[in-house]
Amino acid sequence: MKYIILICDGMADYPLEELGNKTPLQAADTPNMDTVAREGRGGLAETVPPGYKPGSDVANLSILGYDPDLYYSGGRGLMEAASIGVELDPHDLAMRANIITVEDGRIKDYSAGQITSEESAQLIEAANKELAVPGIELYPGVSYRNLVVLRGCDLEPEDLSCSPPHDHIGEIVDKLLIKGSEKGREWTLRLNDMMLRSKPLFESHPVNEKRREEGKPPANMLWFWGPGKKKREMPTMKERFGTEGVVITGIDLIKGLGILAGLKPLNVEGATAYFDTNFEGKADAAIKALEDVDIAVIHVEAPDEAGHEGSVEEKVRAIENIDHRLLSRLLNRLDNFRILLLPDHYTPISVRTHVRGPVPFSIMGPGIEQDKMQRFDEDSAKTGAYGLQKGHHLINLLVSGSYPH
Repeated sequence: MKYIILICDGMADYPLEELGNKTPLQAADTPNMDTVAREGRGGLAETVPPGYKPGSDVANLSILGYDPDLYYSGGRGLMEAASIGVELDPHDLAMRANIITVEDGRIKDYSAGQITSEESAQLIEAANKELAVPGIELYPGVSYRNLVVLRGCDLEPEDLSCSPPHDHIGEIVDKLLIKGSEKGREWTLRLNDMMLRSKPLFESHPVNEKRREEGKPPANMLWFWGPGKKKREMPTMKERFGTEGVVITGIDLIKGLGILAGLKPLNVEGATAYFDTNFEGKADAAIKALEDVDIAVIHVEAPDEAGHEGSVEEKVRAIENIDHRLLSRLLNRLDNFRILLLPDHYTPISVRTHVRGPVPFSIMGPGIEQDKMQRFDEDSAKTGAYGLQKGHHLINLLVSGSYPH
């Protein structure tokens, strides 16, 4: 038996007046998602347990079968460090380092206009050289998503209170700087100073001179958030289920989580983690990999980006692209496999950030008894025979066909 987990990041949403009081998922043309729902068995999954912020880190940790109460590290930094091979010891803390656009003292764009990885790497190199701070290391990642590591800080993630930039578009930078506990005070001062000093450095960098000539928004400030550290070792998929697998994604967070779970990351040409990502390439990479391994985790970021940008049109299009260009290839070219289809969390157009709430899911394949679901959407999933499930139980339903013991 082969297994696929298809994670449509941020796809769940609320009804919108401009869509006739339908959600983007309900308004989109999704014949292949509906096939999974109709021929499978579904329900709702609590991927973000009570007490946790609705981030992609905790939600996807749950989806891969890890109870956040046991394995959540406090932030995405640990996962992103794993994705680029940066080793951490228990005294280190890792954080996301966005490159953002600031205008008139306010956050204008959390992604600096989807800055390229090449441009981003040049800015990170300049920051490491010109803004050097003892104990703080910067590492380039993918697009605007980079990494900062605090070496030997002996802090816990909760010692630093940070503001995710995508949650604070249009707000004043000075009011959003990192706040620290008494223990974290010295490191807070270092981090805030580094962020503030990055602005004049980046403003005058050749990368931004060229971007201004091309009419693109300047990538003019570093922004640190999402602290995380080692909590405990995670058992791998092979140790848990005897399965070898791959992870296919365009973002470091999911790549790093896959690595921690013992999955091999596959790089797909054109996987941009944006609206123009290579949907067909992701499907083909999974199909090829499943000739040799047992499980493929496919993550698509596009619906989440549309939610953060507040674009109804792009969110509906992203959902349809997943359905028509990715899922259809899987259903048409694979035999004898089970698939788990779901979003990781809500990223509603109306609020442009992540929101807690049980997400729809459906499992289809040999040995999975059909229920009465006819469509894959937020309301239809309420009729699914699985009912309400904890997110970290879903993989047991997929692989074992039963609940964990």
